[in-house]
Amino acid sequence: MGAGELSGRNVLARSVKGQIRRVALGSALGCVHQLGEALVPVLIGVVIDQAVAGQKAGRLMLWLGVLAVMYVTLSWSFRLGAKAGERGAEEAAHTLRLAIVGRVLDARGGAEEGRLPGELANVATEDAKRVGAVNMALMSGIWAIAGVAVSAVALLLISVPLGLIVLLGTPVLLWLGHLLSKPLERRSEAEQDRAAHASGVAADLVAGLRVLKGLGAQQAAVERYRRTSRISLSATLRSARAESWQTGLVLALTGGFIALIALVGGRLALDGALTLGQLVSAVGLALFLLGPLETFAWVNAELAQGRASAARVAEVLAAGPAVVDGDDPVTEPVRGGLRLRGVRLGGLDGVDLDLAAGKLTGIAVTDPAGAEALLRCLGRETDPESGSVELDGVPLTRLDPTGLRAAVLVAAHDAALFEGSLAANVTPEESTPGAAGDHLLTEHAMAAARADEVAESLPYGTATGVGEGGRSLSGGQRQRVLLARALRAGPPVLVVHDPTTAVDTVTEARIAEGLREFRQGRTTIVVTNSPALLAVTDHVILLDAGRVGAEGTHADLVRTDATYRTAVLA
Repeated sequence: MGAGELSGRNVLARSVKGQIRRVALGSALGCVHQLGEALVPVLIGVVIDQAVAGQKAGRLMLWLGVLAVMYVTLSWSFRLGAKAGERGAEEAAHTLRLAIVGRVLDARGGAEEGRLPGELANVATEDAKRVGAVNMALMSGIWAIAGVAVSAVALLLISVPLGLIVLLGTPVLLWLGHLLSKPLERRSEAEQDRAAHASGVAADLVAGLRVLKGLGAQQAAVERYRRTSRISLSATLRSARAESWQTGLVLALTGGFIALIALVGGRLALDGALTLGQLVSAVGLALFLLGPLETFAWVNAELAQGRASAARVAEVLAAGPAVVDGDDPVTEPVRGGLRLRGVRLGGLDGVDLDLAAGKLTGIAVTDPAGAEALLRCLGRETDPESGSVELDGVPLTRLDPTGLRAAVLVAAHDAALFEGSLAANVTPEESTPGAAGDHLLTEHAMAAARADEVAESLPYGTATGVGEGGRSLSGGQRQRVLLARALRAGPPVLVVHDPTTAVDTVTEARIAEGLREFRQGRTTIVVTNSPALLAVTDHVILLDAGRVGAEGTHADLVRTDATYRTAVLA
């Protein structure tokens, strides 16, 4: 287990302890509030018997003063208890969101397998919020139990039959409420699954909107989302119906229970077993019980939805890593030599490669699947089915994934820009604002990728917002900003994939020269079939049908290898 993981667990443990303290504080304050609420009808009954019926003004003023103090206590205990409860719920949801994001960003990967990005976002927002709300539900449940307990004791003191009805009837109501919440839990889980899938489909379609427009496939995409949305709507309606039935039935049972208490209390008063004040207190306590019993119904519904969401959160947090942990640190300084031996994965069929340290190497492919598999191996998103990949003679499987990510950066051609300014997308946050060296490095990286020309064309230069996913930029502009970001990161080993497919040939040639100059002396691998980029490399390797088909300079391969000419020049 790495130091980062231990630190994360320590932070989570401290957060949980803090939430437990807040839940305890909120529960205590809520119990004080419920005690006061239950005592109000009792005090009113005392006022009637001792002051009003006895016509004693002094006692009336005394008990009215006691009631005033009680109401002040009620107000402050509720406000402080509710504040503690809401804070506990929000912090629990926040802690879960951090844990989910941390798992998704884990260098070992695996959390995203089988899930669309929108689904993960739904788990990190809606599901985390529902699980966090369980804190408030638990506190409310404790308050309700305290209210029922105090009411039962007060009723026992007033009348044993009334107290026994409350003590024996409340557990039955709770058990029935739990049974009625089961269908809601199942349907809530289905609702969240469908909603998450709909969010994932929507995010997927929006991300590919320009491509869909170019293919003229907008209508098919709209129909796909409409079908998914209808399924999600149906699941939501089923969940809402289950919740309404559960709430309605619990309220009906609660109303019958309160009516029984009032009926028994009335008969006892008629028989002379209760005074007028005691009858008023009993009826007041019965009406007060409506609140705690309705709270039990709400708590059951919240817990049912919280359990369903907790299962989804647990699936993400418990997802196995895509690659095994390595314990060895990356040896400093990183020379940058990469070697593949007998690598089989996807489109790679026993590939042997030696990628020299400090050189600019081009890799052309006849099958795009081979390029994708190679990038996944070099970035260690997936380990090979067989064979090994080494960095400076050390197998990647032995290296710490976080350190490896810092040493080897794979810049995919379809990487996303973040919402914010162009400058924020190029310069990492950890850079010192205004530092001369950082500013100069950023300028050089943007010039090499010709992203400076993009900035010049924008109304506010590098301060211009690029929109969500960089959608305010053209395809070629986005590619240049993405390349500038990769160059600005300055890793010992940089792997770029098709960085110029959306730019014109003149700009592409200038980017190729800028890339070569900027990465001079550092290991750089360009996976592309672009002749302009391959022409500036020190060495070119052709992957044909998953194997190394040819090696040499770009000029030599164009002259001597027909397969290479077809792949690159056709």
